[in-house]
Amino acid sequence: DNKEGELITDVFPQINKGRLHEAIKSAIYHNLASTLSQSLNKSPFPFYSNNIDRNKGIKMQQAIYIVPIKFANLPRHCLLQINDVSLSVSREKLLRNQAVLLREQSYIDSLTGIANRRRFNEYAEEEFLRAKRNKSFFSVMMIDIDHFKLYNDHYGHLNGDQCLKQVANTLAKAIKRPGDLLARYGGEEFSTILPETNYYGAHNIAEIMVNKIQLLHLEHAKSPTSPYVSISIGGTSKIPLNEDNLADIINLADQALYYAKQTGRNRAVFLTT
Repeated sequence: DNKEGELITDVFPQINKGRLHEAIKSAIYHNLASTLSQSLNKSPFPFYSNNIDRNKGIKMQQAIYIVPIKFANLPRHCLLQINDVSLSVSREKLLRNQAVLLREQSYIDSLTGIANRRRFNEYAEEEFLRAKRNKSFFSVMMIDIDHFKLYNDHYGHLNGDQCLKQVANTLAKAIKRPGDLLARYGGEEFSTILPETNYYGAHNIAEIMVNKIQLLHLEHAKSPTSPYVSISIGGTSKIPLNEDNLADIINLADQALYYAKQTGRNRAVFLTT
């Protein structure tokens, strides 16, 4: 249709008083050119890339260039150039989604599907600093499958991998809150971060983990500790002080794990400072 002589806001009322409308007025009254990206202006014009999108009501993504034009004695005009950037936007969205996915995958242990050591290290630092600021409890547990080398030697590495998966899945079910983290620390060793959890709460979770692994009844014929796969846990819990550092707390949990192994395994030992 011929719309010559009509106001652009009459032809496209949806742009009235919006950012595009202001940019047009700036071009006409102040001789200012501008560019409006689709990220700030979600498809202001009812234009479509194809008939399929039109039928679905999916407007094309639009990058709009506004250029003031002056002809001799005529009033100033402006040129609107509207580019279809739908394909570029789709590619950018795909790349962003892939970047998010890759970042998430970089935090996951490929065998067990739980968090990996990299994620543990980052999360432990975040929660440790938060506990310092809030003067709240911070608990760490180190978990080791008892005599796992003997298990691998006797049953083979494929069965060893299955054992790791089952243990990881069982341990994951023992922690309930979204803020708790279970990670594979390395080999047959796991670790947990329990924010805002005191000694009693953390020790209770550790005992549940020990019992749940025993109840799996995964045969371990070569274990001198139990006829079934078992775990040892070392932990610590405290409200971090300004002089405390994360490495010392993790080392204390490691020492507790050492004592759990030295005193018979298949148990949880906690140390405090």
